[in-house]
Amino acid sequence: MDSLCFCTGVQSQTTLGSDVRDQPSTPPFLPRASRPEMDTKLAISKEIFAPHDEKMLVAVQVKRRTKKRIPFLATGGPGDYSTFICISKTKKKPCQVSITKVKKFAGSSVFVRRSQWSIDLLRQVNGIDPNRDCAEFDLTFDTAFDQWVAGSAGEKGIFVQVLHTSCQQHCSERKPEFVNCQAHLLRGNSILHTAADSVTSAVQKASQALNERGERLGRTEEKTEDMMNSAQHFADTAHKLAMKHKC
Repeated sequence: MDSLCFCTGVQSQTTLGSDVRDQPSTPPFLPRASRPEMDTKLAISKEIFAPHDEKMLVAVQVKRRTKKRIPFLATGGPGDYSTFICISKTKKKPCQVSITKVKKFAGSSVFVRRSQWSIDLLRQVNGIDPNRDCAEFDLTFDTAFDQWVAGSAGEKGIFVQVLHTSCQQHCSERKPEFVNCQAHLLRGNSILHTAADSVTSAVQKASQALNERGERLGRTEEKTEDMMNSAQHFADTAHKLAMKHKC
């Protein structure tokens, strides 16, 4: 089974058999996934993406903010289902990154791939409010527009972070714009660049210090050699004078 890079879920206030205070702490924007949610997303990865040699990067369960009026689906059953928005990439180089809508219908244990878009077709990601945590977000493609609400602001935050990083790394054409998103959600790539710049700067400074040290050592060696030559010249002169007076 292919492993997930990220699995998100809503953190519950209590855990069976343990006190919530005993649970390991996590950053406020990285919710802890419950076991059922982990199992669900592992199943999506195995059933939907693994057969196509794809790796699922993140999956978030969502609901529409504005419901479509579809009393009966094409399958003939009532419109009762769970929806997941997933980001995946192919294992074969060059990587192709996709956004996939996956559904699971009531009474069924099977996940169904409903729609899929390449990230090159993504035009805009709207985080709705850059000043507060919120679970809502919009995705605009060339031929589609969806308004979603995630299970929590944390789930949405991880999804936006992974999507932004994937777009920066793998969009072959014009990158989509991310609007109304909290700054820390888009900071991952800049942090990597800053870290890389810091490492480069440190290497350059170390190299410069070594060069300067080498130059100082070189000058010291030259002075030492000059002193040795002077001492030898003085010894030779003294020896000649001593021989002259002896005679």
